[in-house]
Amino acid sequence: MNYLKFTQYAYLIAAILFAIEAFNQYKAGETNKAIILAIFTFVGIFMFFFRRNFARKFEERNKKP
Repeated sequence: MNYLKFTQYAYLIAAILFAIEAFNQYKAGETNKAIILAIFTFVGIFMFFFRRNFARKFEERNKKP
């Protein structure tokens, strides 16, 4: 289950890329696409914190005998 430590950062990287693209779309005047990309950004940030919390709980559960 070592991959759980890395998947949380994949969500964070995806959120950063979505935020950059949302900003570019907003500057280009395409607000509908920018709003959708902003929603994906918030979902990515939420998933980062959710996965991080889940990985901590899973790790603590494995430490107990």
